[in-house]
Amino acid sequence: MKRLTAFVHGHVQGVGFRWWTRARALELGLSGHATNLADGRVQVVAEGPQADCEKLLELLREDPSTARRPGTVDLVVKQWAEPKGEEGFIER
Repeated sequence: MKRLTAFVHGHVQGVGFRWWTRARALELGLSGHATNLADGRVQVVAEGPQADCEKLLELLREDPSTARRPGTVDLVVKQWAEPKGEEGFIER
């Protein structure tokens, strides 16, 4: 089990990006949250098996020309840590 924190840069606020992220995380069985930050980024925190967290990370980084997610992602910065016991997945 791992805790992924991903800071997503780009045009990701006001376009349904947190909702899309929540849906993908729940499909993967992950817990956590997606939060709009004051500087325009979205912070995604996901806990679960590392392989599933990495799948979510791949979806966040998907090539813009083939991506089926809302918004435009320019950069994703990731951090790994031990899980803290998140339950469910919410949009903040």
